[in-house]
Amino acid sequence: QVQLVESGGGSVPAGGSLRLSCTASAYTACLAWFRQAPGKEREEVATIARDSSATYRDSVKGRFIVSRDRPKNTVYLQMNSLEPEDSAMYYCAAVDQCLGYAGEVPREREMRYWGQGIQVTVSS
Repeated sequence: QVQLVESGGGSVPAGGSLRLSCTASAYTACLAWFRQAPGKEREEVATIARDSSATYRDSVKGRFIVSRDRPKNTVYLQMNSLEPEDSAMYYCAAVDQCLGYAGEVPREREMRYWGQGIQVTVSS
């Protein structure tokens, strides 16, 4: 069993930045960030594979950066040029088995471990 703990959320004006952290109780080869706004479905924001390659949803490309600190079992989500539409509860999630040679993140429904979530609010 892996516990995930998010930190770093808060309230910022549009154009501001935040860095979210997801610290795991054990090594996680691949990890994803999701978000869910009130009344909307949860959506994948960014992923980082075992080989540290990253993917991003189109709306955050060029603004968000996912990275990891392996010794600390921590994955970061640097969020820049924040927009009100980025306001949501952000979750990190992980699995025991990543996919393929690169160790990519599987589909959302296969994610096994979830953090408790952290709020990000961007004011206009």
